[in-house]
Amino acid sequence: MSSVHIKKKNEVYLTVDCEPHVGYELADEFTFEVPEAKFMSAYKKRYWDGKIKLFSPGTGEIYAGLLPYVTSFCKEKGYEYVLVDNDVYGLPEEVDDLVTPAGVGEFVKNLSIPLKVRDYQYKAIYDAMKHRRKLLLSPTASGKSLMIYALTRYWERKNLRTLIVVPTTSLVEQMYKDFEDYGWNSEHHCHKVYGGATPFSDKDVIITTWQSVYKLPRKYFERFGAVIGDEAHQFKAKSLTSIMNKLHDCKYRIGFTGTLDGLQTNRLVLEGVFGSVNKVTKTERLIKQGHLSQFEIKILLLKHEKQTFETYQDEMEYLCSHENRNRFIRNLCCDLDGNTLVLFNYVEKHGLPLYELINTKVGDHRQVFLVHGGVETDDREKIRQIVETTKDSIIVASYGTFSTGINIRNLHNIVFASPSKSRIRNLQSIGRVLRKGVNKRKAVLYDLADDTTKGGRRNYTLNHLIERVKIYNEESFNYEFIDVNLRTK
Repeated sequence: MSSVHIKKKNEVYLTVDCEPHVGYELADEFTFEVPEAKFMSAYKKRYWDGKIKLFSPGTGEIYAGLLPYVTSFCKEKGYEYVLVDNDVYGLPEEVDDLVTPAGVGEFVKNLSIPLKVRDYQYKAIYDAMKHRRKLLLSPTASGKSLMIYALTRYWERKNLRTLIVVPTTSLVEQMYKDFEDYGWNSEHHCHKVYGGATPFSDKDVIITTWQSVYKLPRKYFERFGAVIGDEAHQFKAKSLTSIMNKLHDCKYRIGFTGTLDGLQTNRLVLEGVFGSVNKVTKTERLIKQGHLSQFEIKILLLKHEKQTFETYQDEMEYLCSHENRNRFIRNLCCDLDGNTLVLFNYVEKHGLPLYELINTKVGDHRQVFLVHGGVETDDREKIRQIVETTKDSIIVASYGTFSTGINIRNLHNIVFASPSKSRIRNLQSIGRVLRKGVNKRKAVLYDLADDTTKGGRRNYTLNHLIERVKIYNEESFNYEFIDVNLRTK
């Protein structure tokens, strides 16, 4: 019987020592075709075969977080395996026996956080402390920043420096402010890195965008004993995983995300660099428990002249420039009660025209804001604060700036002005409107979909709607269809 020896190389990789035929079997087990690889230039130019390979039979290396998959493979194949101790990094599978639920409860209570800590938050904090590496699936308004704060304070007590990596500059500011709200002196303990700020600091916590540090040498990352990846679903990108791969000595590795995209390859990469998935709670449960607003979806099915499009881009050009469609969006936003967020894909050809249409119609009676990647972080934060204190503002924003992580409790409506089939983008965008605010009990999503079906051939964006409806069904969201005629005849 073949014997497989598994040992930590460092905190990033395991080395698997096995017979050659077992190594090739492992390589096959951990090789995956990348969806839509055929559309990528590297594949077209034959530089790449369109596959991700998570195990190398040449080096025997595989991400440390994939240990459960390796041992499961060995059991299925009938191969004996041995977990070998490393004098520096320890065993491949370690738990902290000193961490107990009671001890974690006492620790969190002693932080005197001015909010009630929920049961599932205690459990998630415990799991992260106990197992040292986890990928925590934590939906919007589940109190993610509170859990991150508790873990950061725990590591600070252990004299470990923490790296918190987020996708946007707005989230750097938001995390910094959240820590202050929980009772910490953020100015003394935390250093913010974005927009050219130096990444070097002796403070306990570095809060940074991934863009600010991913090119730094491995030497920089040696100082960190703990890392948190916020919105970790974005860590499948090569530049983001490169950060994790440089943290050779970082034992505590925790990822947070509201959702995964459903692709096995992406999930395995995330589990590889962080750890196994723990579902913290579900959006449906948070709504039932009263932590989130009641929620409903109105799918506005816009009926167009029957036609077909050669490409998806051709269809998007048509939709973005469609005068009746844009006027309908304008009228919808102006007629809605409460604060409204309108999300679009393309700044120049859609976002700006929508903003001008809406702003011209409301005049001086309501505040209308335009947010996209070119708007400074400080200005975005000011807009967020204004909307928190008003009741009839309209934000016209790009998906890239406002679909992820932005915390506006006083948001009543969200309008999907541009179609998308992305599971992550849609759920993250919905998350913007679910938070409860003062005098807010219900939130509504207006999902704009377009039907140009001709001869039984559905248009691209109508197929995207079908994917969104699948997501709504999986999440147990209530929705209704409303037909809207945009035809001129």
